Amino acid sequence: MASHKVLIAISIVSFYFSLSLAFPGFNPFWGGFPVGVVPQWSLYPEYYQFSCPQVDEIVMSVLEREIAKEPRMAASLLRLHFHDCFAQGCDASLLLDDSEKIVSEKGAVPNKNSLRGFEVIDEIKAKVEEVCPGTVSCADIVALAARDSTVLSGGPTWVLPLGRKDSITASLKFANANIPPPNSTLQHLLKLFQRQGLDEVDLVALSGSHTIGMARCVSFKQRLYNQNGDNEADATLEKSFYYTLRSVCPRSGGDNNITPLDFTSPTKFDNYYYNSIMQGKGLLNSDEVLMTGNDANTMDLVKSYAEDEQLFFEQYAKSIVKMGNISPLTGFNGEVRKNCRSINEDI
Repeated sequence: MASHKVLIAISIVSFYFSLSLAFPGFNPFWGGFPVGVVPQWSLYPEYYQFSCPQVDEIVMSVLEREIAKEPRMAASLLRLHFHDCFAQGCDASLLLDDSEKIVSEKGAVPNKNSLRGFEVIDEIKAKVEEVCPGTVSCADIVALAARDSTVLSGGPTWVLPLGRKDSITASLKFANANIPPPNSTLQHLLKLFQRQGLDEVDLVALSGSHTIGMARCVSFKQRLYNQNGDNEADATLEKSFYYTLRSVCPRSGGDNNITPLDFTSPTKFDNYYYNSIMQGKGLLNSDEVLMTGNDANTMDLVKSYAEDEQLFFEQYAKSIVKMGNISPLTGFNGEVRKNCRSINEDI
């Protein structure tokens, strides 16, 4: 009887080993969990340890070159991760182009004529495919690019769970409904974050992504000329900052003019963003309401991160890992796309 049990155990192990070779990172417990609930072992940092150990080096080498050439690209890649996860989970649905079967999320109001960095993701994917064909998902590449872009901008690093699969669908509806608009109130921001399983600590920490990058005038012009529908400016704007913004963004035209989200250090990932908010120099309404939204908790968090950069870095790392775990596809769900812009069936 004992030897019979041993043979069964060996057969099971052999079966799972065969599956792991056929499906890199295979875990026998995948699947069957409620949306948004991610077991601890569904995603794990060593997912590509044997199937594509070079992936980290490939991603970093491409980003080092691209960000050195254009420092703004770091913020653009970080934003891709955020907008992807908030639509229908961290599944690279954002990368899909329009096709007969796909209505692209790129056409959503928060994304249209705004998102950048798709070509960099394409380049990383092509280089990874040369070394490890059919192995590394676009969703994981987006997550890796977000982390490494943060590091290359002077920010924190984090241990990144991997193993996401790519979706075969996109949702324009969810992209429009779930991605926070730049003119959001604090209450609306909290609602959208709570919908994703994120709390106010995550909201304030992840808003710190705006320590790098640029914003178009259209995303904050309302604050300069018609904040409350009365043709008046937002009274919370610091006066000199207000006049600086008016010089960049005239009342008529100039919607696509850009200005830094953080005037002090627009290409360095640091905590000056929070100092700016405290001075009335938050660029977007969704930035400034962290201090003016009459919520003692968000105000205290802004002050804490403004005073202690290391505290901000530590919480940012925790919160972005948490965000990266929003409804990923794992196991036999989804696919590993050959081209990040198309589902495999269409290639």
